[in-house]
Amino acid sequence: MTSPTFRHPDPAANSANIHASALVIDTHADTPQRFVDEAWDFTAPLAGGMLNLESARAGNLAAEFFAIWPEPTAWAGRFAQRTLSLIEGVLEQVRRHPESLALCTSPQQILDARAAGKFAVLMGIEGGHAIENSLALLRNYYALGVRYMTLTWANSNDWAESSGDLRPESASSDDPRPHGLTPFGREVIAEMNRLGMMIDVSHASDRTFADVLAASSAPVIASHSAARALTHSPRNLTDEQLRALAANGGVCMVNFYAAFIDENYRQAVLTIKAERSAAHDELAAEYAARNEPIPFHMANKIDREFAARLPRPPFSSLIAHFEHIIRVAGIDHVGIGSDFDGISALPEGIDSAGDLPRITAALLELGYSTDDLNKVLGGNLMRVFGQIQSGGKG
Repeated sequence: MTSPTFRHPDPAANSANIHASALVIDTHADTPQRFVDEAWDFTAPLAGGMLNLESARAGNLAAEFFAIWPEPTAWAGRFAQRTLSLIEGVLEQVRRHPESLALCTSPQQILDARAAGKFAVLMGIEGGHAIENSLALLRNYYALGVRYMTLTWANSNDWAESSGDLRPESASSDDPRPHGLTPFGREVIAEMNRLGMMIDVSHASDRTFADVLAASSAPVIASHSAARALTHSPRNLTDEQLRALAANGGVCMVNFYAAFIDENYRQAVLTIKAERSAAHDELAAEYAARNEPIPFHMANKIDREFAARLPRPPFSSLIAHFEHIIRVAGIDHVGIGSDFDGISALPEGIDSAGDLPRITAALLELGYSTDDLNKVLGGNLMRVFGQIQSGGKG
C-alpha cells in the first residue's frame, strides 16, 4: 500500500508527455467569488488570479471543482442566498462559453468533456453552514450540480466542529459549538451517502474527522489539505488520519497554500498576524458603515499585501507533502487540491494552473512511474468519485 522509500527514476520517461496525456483534476479553487463579486469572466486574462481558461489549458488541467463558499461572517443569516448566487455565477460561465466549458456532475461527464475538448466545470460547497440545517436544501444543491460538501469551513456550524474554532473540553454548557458531529450531523452524512455526494473533511476538527469515518458508508475525501507531520497546522491531516482515510478508501488532495506546506512560512505568518488582523478590522468597519458584506477580493488583497512581505517557501516544500502523504497513505490516496484563488501565497515556481506540469516533473524525478503519476494527477479522485456515486441513490 505504501510507496518504497527509494525509487529509480526512469530516464526514458518524459514528464511533459506524461502530463499532457494525463487527466488532471483539481478539487478546490475559490474562483466563483471572482465571477460574482468582480464580474470577471473565466476566459479573461488572470488579472492577478491563479486560474482561468488559458492557464488551465497551459497546465493541462482538465477539470476543476469550484468552491461555493458563503463567507460565514459577512453572509450571516443569508448563507443560502450567497451559496445560490455563487452556484449561479458558475452556471453562468458555462452558459456563456458552451464551446469551451461543460458542467459535469459525474466521472463519465468529465471524460466526455475531455473528449470534446472542453474544460470540465464541477462544484463543491465549502462549509456546511450553507445548508442552514436543512436536508432539503442539501438535496437542492445536489440537484443544481454540487457534488461534494466540505462539512465545515474555519467556523464550526450547528452540527459539525471545525479545526478553526475548536471547542475546548472545558467549554461551558452554553457554548453552542459541537464536539465532533451531532446527531443531525450524522443525518447529513447519511443523506450525502444516499445522494452519492462526496463528503469532504478538509477544515474538520479531529473529532469530526473520526466521527465522519465512523458514520459514512462511503469513502471520504479531503479536498484541500496537507500533512500535519510536516506543517503543524490543525488544517492538515495527521499520519493517523491519513492512514484512516486510506483504509476508508478515500483520498487526500494536497493544498498549495504556503502556510500549510512550509512550517517556517507558517511561523513567519504568525509574526504578522496581529497587524494583518487590524487591517481586516479596519476594512470590516468600512463595509459595516455601508451595511455591505466585504467582497472577498478586498479581504484577499490585504492578505496578499502582507504575504508579499515574506519570502515564498521553496517548491520542494510542496513536493515534500506529496511524498509524505504517498508514503503514509499510499499512492492510491493522494491528489491535487490547490486552493487556487482562495489563498494569499503559493510556493516558488507555482503561480497559476499553468505551472501544474512542474509537479509531474518533480514526482517523476523522484522515481514515480507513469501509472503512479496518473493516479495522483486525477485517477484517484475519479475512482473515489465513481465509487461514491455508484453507492448513491439520488
